[in-house]
Amino acid sequence: MSEYDVNHDTSDKYSLRGRVFRKVREDILNGRYHANDELKEATIGEELGVSRTPVREAFRQLELEGLIHIVPNKGAYVTGITSSDVAEIYEIRELLEGLCARRATERITKEQLDELEEIIMLSEFHLAKGHAEQLIELDNRFHQLLYDACQSKKLLHLLKDFHHYVQRERQKTLSDMERSKEAVAEHKAIVDAIREGDAAKAEKLADAHICNAYRNMVKCGLGDQTQDN
Repeated sequence: MSEYDVNHDTSDKYSLRGRVFRKVREDILNGRYHANDELKEATIGEELGVSRTPVREAFRQLELEGLIHIVPNKGAYVTGITSSDVAEIYEIRELLEGLCARRATERITKEQLDELEEIIMLSEFHLAKGHAEQLIELDNRFHQLLYDACQSKKLLHLLKDFHHYVQRERQKTLSDMERSKEAVAEHKAIVDAIREGDAAKAEKLADAHICNAYRNMVKCGLGDQTQDN
């Protein structure tokens, strides 16, 4: 189940609708369901031990997020994340991650900065060992900590969702040790700029980091493996 919450009332996190929404969204994003697959209310309700009502409500939320399409009197069908969606998400992330790094430079605590530096140290260790799984987890921690450090609820929710939507592509990209090496160096440069209190430099480096990640993904042809219709 995803650690990322949707952009609505916190109480929904604990509701039946919220539980169904997060589970089905995770299943779509991790590739269990593919584009044009039909989602059946009864099957999902039975699987999760809930009635059709919270499933139907979750479907409406998923449709608002563009992950499924509901055809009246027919059913709900997976739209998923297409390669064009990924390109758009990275374009938006390039702008928002830079803004996040700028704000984090201005608002980060000593404890958060120390933790970022620890992440860099651990990343360099696992990079030397060729541990792809640990590098992916550390990459997640790095970005999550930056999002927290910017101290903006709106920016935090937007970036967490965008980060989550492209998790499959990010995992594939970071499994490439050459890209992982570049990513760790880029993370280190961002942390150095934050430590120096240079918000403009941190913003520029964060923008470039996302741009480089997307360029590498395209170069490797990973964008073609997304759920295009």
